[in-house]
Amino acid sequence: MDPAVQVSHLRKVYPTSRGQKPALDDISFSIPPGRVYGLIGRNGAGKTTFVRIAATQLAPTSGSVSVLGMDLETNTREVRSRIACVPQESRPLYFLNTEEVVYLYLKMRGMDAVEARRRTKDAMDELSLTEYAKRQVSRLSGGLRRRALCAMVLASDAEVLFLDEPTTGLDPLARREVWKAVRRTIREHRTIVLTTHYLDEAEALSSRLALIEAGQLKLEGSPEDLRARVRYPYRVMVQDPFPREELEPYGRVSKVEGGHLVFAREADAREVARKGLERGVRVSLGPVSLEDIFLEVVGKSIEEDEPAEDGGGEAYA
Repeated sequence: MDPAVQVSHLRKVYPTSRGQKPALDDISFSIPPGRVYGLIGRNGAGKTTFVRIAATQLAPTSGSVSVLGMDLETNTREVRSRIACVPQESRPLYFLNTEEVVYLYLKMRGMDAVEARRRTKDAMDELSLTEYAKRQVSRLSGGLRRRALCAMVLASDAEVLFLDEPTTGLDPLARREVWKAVRRTIREHRTIVLTTHYLDEAEALSSRLALIEAGQLKLEGSPEDLRARVRYPYRVMVQDPFPREELEPYGRVSKVEGGHLVFAREADAREVARKGLERGVRVSLGPVSLEDIFLEVVGKSIEEDEPAEDGGGEAYA
């Protein structure tokens, strides 16, 4: 099966970034069709630059991206007719009401009026926007405007959707509603490219992930692949009292409230858990989380920002 998106040796250096590192530095990967592909990384890591290139809003410095088998530079118009995008810095038109924003977007994509009305209603219901249908966008909160943008794109008939930090600024309940809409979209055999710095979101939605740091691709694969590629794929927490020096031969040990957290290989993690249970202390054992993997690969929390990508302007839906 051909990939929905093929990225080959993609590089981007902004003209205003003299002497700085490239925003994207020779990255290559394939995105399978009909899946959610998560791009994770700190703010400024290069995720938005990639989305702007893949969505035909920005030209690469070198390398290539093809979408649905079409080269972006030679088939720009055809690609645009088959994709949809929620850019990170986009805003819906303020003088329209919420329902009009979604409906007119679908009409502009060439959808007939009956289908556009049906899809608008379904998207508004799914993202809990119905009570705001007649409210002017200028009177919506930032979170509601973001949900309206998600409704526009998820209601479309596009084959590939680019969602750049779609749930930024949303409360936990609204985030879950967007997740539900994303899962429904995948059941329609469409492809979603999701950039996010919410690791729980990436892990909950993505069948494959790419970890980008400072414009470079550090890890790529399924969540299980990523766990297999790190030094310590398991974590075990043992409650105090348990001497740290006894735990250190098994892996990397961190002091946490109420005990110690040990990152280890599977056999060592199970041995630590067995010892803890024999001594009657509380034990928890499981695979490392995506946050643990990120810390091990990058050495920093995903909440710590990279220097901002020098994009030179905003992108709009």
